[in-house]
Amino acid sequence: MFSKLSFAVVGALAILAAATPTPNEPASQCATGNLQCCQSAQDASDPAVATLLGSLGIPVQGLTGLVGLTCSAISVVGVGSGDSCTETPVCCSDNAFAGVVSLGCVPVDL
Repeated sequence: MFSKLSFAVVGALAILAAATPTPNEPASQCATGNLQCCQSAQDASDPAVATLLGSLGIPVQGLTGLVGLTCSAISVVGVGSGDSCTETPVCCSDNAFAGVVSLGCVPVDL
């Protein structure tokens, strides 16, 4: 099951190469969730994102904002080399999908 999930995520990442630009908020204002470092963040209304979420059994009805793909938590900004993000830093409200996807994301500046 996990290998199928990994395959689906890798395939979706290949399809979702271009991110939609949105204004960033300072990381210190991440009050709605946790800071995440994601390989990409795509609009929830993107058909490829909707297909991916549907294949994972995640309801897409009413979902807004960005969806972070292949994410890991950023524990403390600016402390330690393991807490840097060279990809897409976001603040997400729902990180309950084991890093595969994060929902309700907003881009942040670290």
